[in-house]
Amino acid sequence: MTEIPHILIVDDHREIRDAVSRYLEKNGMRATAARDAVEMDARLAAGRFDLIILDIMMPGEDGLSVCRRLSSAGGPPILMLTALGEDTDRIVGLEIGADDYLPKPFNPRELLARIKAILRRADTPEQPAGGLSGKRIAFADWVLDTDKRSLNSGGGAEEELTTAEFRLLAVFLQRPRMVLSRDELLDLTAGRSPHLFDRTIDNQVSRLRRKIEKDPSKPHIITTVRGGGYCLSVDVHELAG
Repeated sequence: MTEIPHILIVDDHREIRDAVSRYLEKNGMRATAARDAVEMDARLAAGRFDLIILDIMMPGEDGLSVCRRLSSAGGPPILMLTALGEDTDRIVGLEIGADDYLPKPFNPRELLARIKAILRRADTPEQPAGGLSGKRIAFADWVLDTDKRSLNSGGGAEEELTTAEFRLLAVFLQRPRMVLSRDELLDLTAGRSPHLFDRTIDNQVSRLRRKIEKDPSKPHIITTVRGGGYCLSVDVHELAG
């Protein structure tokens, strides 16, 4: 990233907004603050941001709802702030498209390190799709448009994918009929992190199955391999044009 990163901090605690803003600016970044989702939307409408630091517990629209809305619209990367010990919020946040999370209270140096890691990944947006970038990929009854990150079925159904769902599906499509362990899927989709765990992948697979399987309780596209992990059990091919 050649330009100075511009970070949007969304938190209803003024002390946190001010402290994080000062720390980021001291470390060579631009920072803009918003106290809730309404102010955040106004900031987003007025300018471009490279990353959003988003608190879960806010008055009005909460952070999980905001994350789901922004991720489905292809918004900037999101780092979520969660209450210490709230594992459910962390898992749900990652499922619906958050790029990372950090529990409160946090060390500003760790926050900065996580921001830099997310920005490095965002600097190479083609990487999650790898060799699939810019292509239309057919599998089972679906066609994935990798530019639009959308799925279309032969019956006319269309499904939008969150960032996490797109990354996971792209990994499977590049490795059809290969058994991938949970550890491998974590590494390939998000990079190994001590805060990510096997259950994260299980939840993401479940959400993806609900979008692409006729009967998610009896999946035939993404199958479970006992003791191994998951496998895309259908053929994949690229469509012309």
